[in-house]
Amino acid sequence: MKLPIYMDNHSTTPCDPRVVDAMLPYFTEKFGNAASRNHSFGWEAEEGVDQARKHIAALIHADAKEIVFTSGATESDNLALKGVVEMYKEKGDHVITTSTEHRAVIDAAKALEKKGVKVTYLPVDKTGRVDPDDVRNAITDKTILISIMLANNEIGTIHPIAEIGKIAKEKGVLFHCDATQGVGKIPVDVQELGVDLMSFTAHKIYGPKGIGALYVRRKAPRVRLAPMIDGGGHERGMRSGTLPVPLVVGFGKAIELCAQEMPEESVRTKALRDRLQDGIMDVMEEVYLNGHPTERLPGNLNISFAYVEGEALLMGVKEIALSSGSACTSATLEPSYVLRALGVGSDLAHSSIRFGIGRFTTPEEVEYTIDRMIKAVNHLREMSPLYEMAKEGIDLKTVQWAVH
Repeated sequence: MKLPIYMDNHSTTPCDPRVVDAMLPYFTEKFGNAASRNHSFGWEAEEGVDQARKHIAALIHADAKEIVFTSGATESDNLALKGVVEMYKEKGDHVITTSTEHRAVIDAAKALEKKGVKVTYLPVDKTGRVDPDDVRNAITDKTILISIMLANNEIGTIHPIAEIGKIAKEKGVLFHCDATQGVGKIPVDVQELGVDLMSFTAHKIYGPKGIGALYVRRKAPRVRLAPMIDGGGHERGMRSGTLPVPLVVGFGKAIELCAQEMPEESVRTKALRDRLQDGIMDVMEEVYLNGHPTERLPGNLNISFAYVEGEALLMGVKEIALSSGSACTSATLEPSYVLRALGVGSDLAHSSIRFGIGRFTTPEEVEYTIDRMIKAVNHLREMSPLYEMAKEGIDLKTVQWAVH
């Protein structure tokens, strides 16, 4: 086993060597522009893109023509929300989402609010799931889009997307799903889920950074989007710009590998996740699981360690790559808004650590992580006067703290 250990596979993943091998020829030998339709270099590039598009579409049970390439899931989310709102503004001006979405959706929704769009942010229960009845009750005759993620990036909770899809269909409202953490890790079928738009990206599934996709339904209903980028009319006019062929090919290969290995891989990552969870939670007191106990991503584990500061804990296990809160918001020292939405108090929210098990995680790394976490938490608690008081049976909520 080599140090440091990578346990942050929700923020990004290493490129699978097989993906790198598939990409390499497209940097040097097959370097053509996929939009150059009058010579062999362009045809070769276009063939690589077409092949990738087919693999990606097949994994989510879509048609290859329904896959629009973007620079990543953040752009896909923005294109879905802003593209629908602009295109269907005559029909209505109301969008429904949840309070625990990724920042790419929440911040896009906030930007739309500044332009006069009305946005409803639905609450979630203590496991992080949205109630489909809340979605149904929020719909008005002005609602044009529902946007709810498949699986949460911090706590791994999987939403009841198929139920929400049925409601959206019944009410004639378009349904977008940010499936960035789910595609390639759990089975995803856009037909069964009743989704009209779906965002995902390559770098969460052992592909390259800088390439993502948006699934856009072509029939029943045909979804139309106003583009955010104007140019040569690439990607059926929805997203102009020369395609980064090597990245597209890498994305396709990463998806192809997921299709082949997902059944076995999800069983393996879940077993490692369960071992990590039991190894920590069976031994330690005052540790709490965040998220849904069963309806969660196979490789996700989010635990709060009471009486320990999350940042201090990360510093105590520097040889293990982990995150407190989500990687996209870890530049701020605010407690995770996702955990707060679950009703977790700010003390516990500040003590939460996210573990992300992936394709290349080994049992030895899991055992090492269990051992290090227990030692680091015990060490920090030994120095904590609050922990000492709690052990003595003092209810910390009743303590009157002196203010100097």
